[in-house]
Amino acid sequence: MTTKIETYIVDSFTDRIFNGNPAGVCVLNQELSSEKMQSIAKELGFSETAFIIQIDKPNIYAIRYFSPQMEIPLCGHATLASSKVLFEINPEMVNIHFKNIQNLDLMIQKDGDEIEMEFPVYDTVPENAPDELLRALGIDKISNSAYNKETNILLLEIQSSQRLKNLSPNFEKLKTSHNSINGVVVTAISERNDFDFESRYFWPWSGTNEDPVTGGTHTFLAKYWSTRLNKKKMKSYQCSERTGFMEVEIISDEKLTIKSEAQIVLKGELKI
Repeated sequence: MTTKIETYIVDSFTDRIFNGNPAGVCVLNQELSSEKMQSIAKELGFSETAFIIQIDKPNIYAIRYFSPQMEIPLCGHATLASSKVLFEINPEMVNIHFKNIQNLDLMIQKDGDEIEMEFPVYDTVPENAPDELLRALGIDKISNSAYNKETNILLLEIQSSQRLKNLSPNFEKLKTSHNSINGVVVTAISERNDFDFESRYFWPWSGTNEDPVTGGTHTFLAKYWSTRLNKKKMKSYQCSERTGFMEVEIISDEKLTIKSEAQIVLKGELKI
């Protein structure tokens, strides 16, 4: 028997279509196996596809995320995309509680055209970056290197956001330069008047070569830059080819908010 799944394409962290980070969103009426969700994510081909299903009351949903290669525990842009879809389906809804596979309670609130998401705050610890990895990225000098264990991501700070924008990694060499991380985020103080810091996220180990705009990395980027800039509220710009933006605010030792916009590009029906 054919199962029909209401499916969307949503551009997250942008106020314009065809910018930001595209995500697939599948609104489920019944549970799917992990294998089936992985196959759908591979078929859609986005860096992440989110699968959401109501589990309690009108606004409590389970959410799972899959890249074309594997399940991802937490994804900011697919959470934003899923929120946009649910607010579109239910115009009277003003907040959502998502529960992910780690049993994190992700609280979402609508604020006009913007959507505000509560995410955990994560720390970083000093970590050396292999020379081979730096060469693959095309980086000859770094200001700092650190590691976040919850996301298994390496952070590299460089001095110039213009240099960050111009990076053109060799992804084949990058993939073989490290064998135990999910990705590497490169970041710099922004030279733009309207933003505090910028970043790009490369993850050929577990997703696509580059993620256009990455909410999940801001779980530790926010605290990292908050410490450096002595600010609780900051504006972040991801200077990938598609570009995207968000506002982050540290609200406690454990929580931060990420606020931005999302645009629904396509609504359709997936048949499996």
